[in-house]
Amino acid sequence: MNWNQAEEGEYPPREPMVTRSYMSRREVEQQSFSAVVAVFVPIAAILLQVLLPRLFPGLAILDLPLIVTLFFAISRRSPIAGTITGATIGLLQDVLTGQPIGINGMAKSVIGYAAASLGSRIDVENTGTRAILTFGFTLLQTVLLYLIERRLLNIHGFHELWLHELVRACVNTLIAIPIFLLLDRWKRQD
Repeated sequence: MNWNQAEEGEYPPREPMVTRSYMSRREVEQQSFSAVVAVFVPIAAILLQVLLPRLFPGLAILDLPLIVTLFFAISRRSPIAGTITGATIGLLQDVLTGQPIGINGMAKSVIGYAAASLGSRIDVENTGTRAILTFGFTLLQTVLLYLIERRLLNIHGFHELWLHELVRACVNTLIAIPIFLLLDRWKRQD
């Protein structure tokens, strides 16, 4: 049987072949949020980050913008969206906290990219995985901030107390888990 003849109708047409589409996990499970959630939640996190330490100085250990950046990056599973989300949240945090513009923007854009890249490859709906990611990315952000301020901006008065940073990573991890569960309610499947 000649393929051209079958297409021209000289022979009875063949049964259509069943084809399977293999989509990546990222394409299948990519999630989005309403515009209200995508805008309000990061702004609320940044405002709380600015206001809470003024009222209760002990809460300066929290990094709510980092937690929100991680949540949106791992949920959307798009490195480009994660980078943009991290940069936007970080820049707004810089503007409102009085730090040099771009420090948190650079660090959180790297975090957003890395979290979204991992989110497309591993199961990030698991609470244990989220805890490990939050802990690790909190420490990574500390290293990035140190490198940016120390090497890029040549600020030598910047000292990290690494034991404090480990405690900070633990506290942020403990706070992130209920926040992630709360924000999961506003996800919608694409």
